[in-house]
Amino acid sequence: MVSDLKLKSIIDISYENRIITSQDINRPGIQLTGFFDHYESNRVQILGFVENEYLKQIDKKKRKEVYNKLLVSTVPCIVFCRGMKPDELFGDIAKANGVPVFSVDMTTTAFMSKIIRWLSINLAPEITLHGCLVDVYGVGLFIRGESGIGKSEAVLELIRRGHRIVADDAVEIHKVSDDTLYGKAPEITKDFIEIRGIGIVDVKSLYGFEVIKETQNVDVVLNLEEWDGSKVYDRMGLEEEYADILGNKVPQYTIPVRPGRNLAVIIEAAAVNYRQKKAGYNSIEVFLERAKAKSSLG
Repeated sequence: MVSDLKLKSIIDISYENRIITSQDINRPGIQLTGFFDHYESNRVQILGFVENEYLKQIDKKKRKEVYNKLLVSTVPCIVFCRGMKPDELFGDIAKANGVPVFSVDMTTTAFMSKIIRWLSINLAPEITLHGCLVDVYGVGLFIRGESGIGKSEAVLELIRRGHRIVADDAVEIHKVSDDTLYGKAPEITKDFIEIRGIGIVDVKSLYGFEVIKETQNVDVVLNLEEWDGSKVYDRMGLEEEYADILGNKVPQYTIPVRPGRNLAVIIEAAAVNYRQKKAGYNSIEVFLERAKAKSSLG
């Protein structure tokens, strides 16, 4: 966090092994007045201009009482915004309790927005699933299916058609919120794709940096399965399927695979169809309205 958010350590305290466990932050305005009921000491504490000015106006005895309650050992760290620094008493108590203190040049509002996003991403629940993740027309498609079904070959064709790959074979999926999942490649497989009969292919070297995307929201799950002639597939798209990933419901399409089907084109169609639905256009409803109008005319 110190490196990513460009924090400056202003107290000589080791922080490398300190652990942050909460995605939430706290701006301890009410606590500085002496009210510490329900104080969330396990959160990163953010002090801005107003808090710092208030501390300057209270007497030393009151400040010491507040500091002793604020700077308990369970606090992961304190961050002063706008390049501000604490007074000497604050530094002494922080050091005695082993609480790291940092300063950042950003405004309080801007920094709070940045650290909330950073914590949401890095402390989000995560899972690694077998499959591929691609960005097709801005839609994150998580392609699943049995080994050998043709996932990687379809992804390779999508790359040739101008789309971008995020991950092949395994995808690390993080739950940022109840509505948002994002995925990325494990470090070991990043930029690589496995093609049976050829082996491991370095996509970045073959096709350039522009075909690689670091992260992507998981918007749709495409489940590829072998064509089963005895199975009745939904030809209209009336049945809505959802995949459960970390408790989030993600729209899912099951695509039967058999020789002669152009998977890349079908996958592109799935992405466009999703975008249309998000924009409020549902092709199935339009089709049914036309059919209804035609039947009413006899």
